[in-house]
Amino acid sequence: MVKITINGRQIEAKEGMTILDAAASAGILIPTLCYLRDINEIGACRVCMVEVEGCAKLVTACNNKIWDGMVVYTNSPKVRESRRNNVELILSQHDCQCATCVRSGNCTLQTIANDLGILDLPFEKELPKTKWPMDFPLIRDAKKCIKCMRCVQICDKIQGLNIWDVAGTGSRTTVDVSKNRKIQDADCALCGQCITHCPVGALRERDDIQKVLDVLADPEKITIVQMAPAIRTAWGESLGLSREFATAKRLVAALRQIGFQYIFDTTFGADLTIMEEGSEFLEKIKNEENEKFPMFTSCCPGWVRFMKSQYPDMADQLSTAKSPQQMFGAIAKSYYAKLLNVEPEKICSISIMPCIAKKQEAALPTMNSAGAGQDVDIVLTTREIVRLIRSEHILVENLKEEEFDMPLGMGSGAGVIFGATGGVMEAALRSAYYLLTGRNPDPDSFSKVRGMDGWKEAEFNLAGKTVKVAIASGLGNTRRLMKAIRKGKVSYHFVEIMACPGGCVGGGGQPIKDGKEFAKERGSVLYGLDKVNHLRFSHENLAVQKCYQDYLGEPLSHLAHELLHTDHHAWKMPGEEK
Repeated sequence: MVKITINGRQIEAKEGMTILDAAASAGILIPTLCYLRDINEIGACRVCMVEVEGCAKLVTACNNKIWDGMVVYTNSPKVRESRRNNVELILSQHDCQCATCVRSGNCTLQTIANDLGILDLPFEKELPKTKWPMDFPLIRDAKKCIKCMRCVQICDKIQGLNIWDVAGTGSRTTVDVSKNRKIQDADCALCGQCITHCPVGALRERDDIQKVLDVLADPEKITIVQMAPAIRTAWGESLGLSREFATAKRLVAALRQIGFQYIFDTTFGADLTIMEEGSEFLEKIKNEENEKFPMFTSCCPGWVRFMKSQYPDMADQLSTAKSPQQMFGAIAKSYYAKLLNVEPEKICSISIMPCIAKKQEAALPTMNSAGAGQDVDIVLTTREIVRLIRSEHILVENLKEEEFDMPLGMGSGAGVIFGATGGVMEAALRSAYYLLTGRNPDPDSFSKVRGMDGWKEAEFNLAGKTVKVAIASGLGNTRRLMKAIRKGKVSYHFVEIMACPGGCVGGGGQPIKDGKEFAKERGSVLYGLDKVNHLRFSHENLAVQKCYQDYLGEPLSHLAHELLHTDHHAWKMPGEEK
């Protein structure tokens, strides 16, 4: 420990800490804009400048370490003037039309400028002009980019895809798609981690709210909406609701007020996925000598995009099972259309997802198995559904819980944990054990696959057969795992991959709180919901059982293959071998 003085207060802090961390440990706030711990500590924005006695110039607090006897001033006249000038310079190259920005009210630059009392700009405004395909799921507005480099560092260090890079020189320096590519020609996984780590509104998802409003206003359309497991952990964050209050059933109440006719739970699709993907895995295990392992999960479209662009020669090892979203969409326009006795073309299938890659997945040419257009017509992120709730002026604090519609609103705890890293694997192993032995295991028998580690592995005994599994979340961790598999350093039977760190709960479509990561807390909510669910096995979902009895026949049947499975080679990723 060393003794330092900050703003006249003597404090003790651990030797080697940065000025920023030392100040924070004493409850002294130093504003930052570009800083992300262990990821972006380059001092690019110069907002965290402080004055240190004995130093001729101001220094950045985020990447300068303390020493014994250091005297620091975080708000001296010299610091205030410098900080204000730096922010004014950033604003001179930033589109400040906050009223039309998706991040208004949740923008770090806006907050810092307001705190500094900046009411006018002394510098001439210079905004870049660039074109962007507005139909792409990920939208970048160059006029809002502040060149903080966060998107570059997140994509490079955490996801390992290097989609973004510095472009131009001098005053024209900016951030753009790397290697002079257009975004639609890049091997972007559409994980959206660059969006959730952007401090301003330079990156966002394509907004599809108006499409939903148009459908809701059409008396000829039947609106069916599904809600992903991870949504229930996060939708209340931006509305100031506690996790205990912002339940899935309260979101059901909000969606009914908006005007959706049938409200279902994607956990039904997750349970269906386990029946299909689990059965597919067991078929491979039975024929192990003729099969290639590992089998990879296919629930995450960001991961599927990554696999097809980075390891196209291994794409055959992906499960052919569609994601829960797409299984649900196909069932909604086939089985459920029959239950309603309506033409499938009258149904508009809408999903609420924690992910922007789901927007691209729903539009794939292979995702129209029910024969009534795309199986999922519109995908909204968690952020979009919150904006829709706000636009409808719904007083969420007054909402009472309402039930999902049936039968597609029934889901198990195993389906709920799909939203957390390791959840798909655990759900699959629970049902695989039953399918092999005819009896249920303890639901928590496979809890070794839980946790936030980026790469986990475990072995389990399934009816006398040792099954080796691995789980990875985050594409940087995924690349390390894939390299190890290719080199023969590790071998597994079954591998679960989620593109976003922590799984869907940390997805690129989830609410943003700058500098905070909530995947762990959100995941804990899902495991808590699983624990108290009276159904903890996908194969015990009565609605899924009835769907098989009355319509699909059995897992891996001809109709099940037609509706619930896909050909991963029927579409191409940029960079994929033709």
